[in-house]
Amino acid sequence: MTSEPLRQPSIAEKMVEGLEEFADALESGEDVVQRFNCHKVVLELVPTPYTPELVRETRRELKASQAVFAQFLGVSVNTVRSWEQGRNAPSDMARRFMDEIRGNPEYWRKRLREVIRPKAIAP
Repeated sequence: MTSEPLRQPSIAEKMVEGLEEFADALESGEDVVQRFNCHKVVLELVPTPYTPELVRETRRELKASQAVFAQFLGVSVNTVRSWEQGRNAPSDMARRFMDEIRGNPEYWRKRLREVIRPKAIAP
């Protein structure tokens, strides 16, 4: 008589079992930090202060006009113009986005090319 090898649980089955175990611990009020591996992730991201020159340089890294750069960042052309002329400073969110662009300009140039759609000009 041959015995069949024991079937190993699939990854999905292991995940479901782990989630059920976690849910049971939560429902019972158990200290999950003591029972499970828990990690806290902290991102220390402080946006760079952007001078008008640095805004312009970042836009030029993308090889974009003010209008295209504004659309890409989700702001108006007047907003980009005011940043580049020093009348206003970019928001923290805009500065973080520009930090990401400056960190990997080739990636963001590629992303920009992927989303550009030619606009038909009326005769």
